[in-house]
Amino acid sequence: MLENVIDFFKNLPAKTCVSCGKEIEEQHECYSNKCDECNIV
Repeated sequence: MLENVIDFFKNLPAKTCVSCGKEIEEQHECYSNKCDECNIV
């Protein structure tokens, strides 16, 4: 049976920054993989 889409996104694990390992404070399904401190432009 197919899982509800909303439940799928709610159950995604927290993302962590690829540079420092800190948990990223944003939506888990976004494309960014660095935290704000490491993502300096």
